[in-house]
Amino acid sequence: MAAKKDYFGLDWIVSLILAIIPFTAWILGVVTRFQEGKVVAGIIRIFGGWLIWILDLVFMITQKHIFRLLNI
Repeated sequence: MAAKKDYFGLDWIVSLILAIIPFTAWILGVVTRFQEGKVVAGIIRIFGGWLIWILDLVFMITQKHIFRLLNI
């Protein structure tokens, strides 16, 4: 199964590099969730961005995709 591509369909290594930078990861995470049609998840990322940033890093390294708290 191919790895899910996050941050505008970029490869996971590029997404990982972008996820290392906190502000970039916060903005791209919000935009990605809104593009997926997950409005509530996007709003949660706006206000809980710093905690989710750490989870994004962990998930990007271990599972090769960003953390998705709400995937509905």
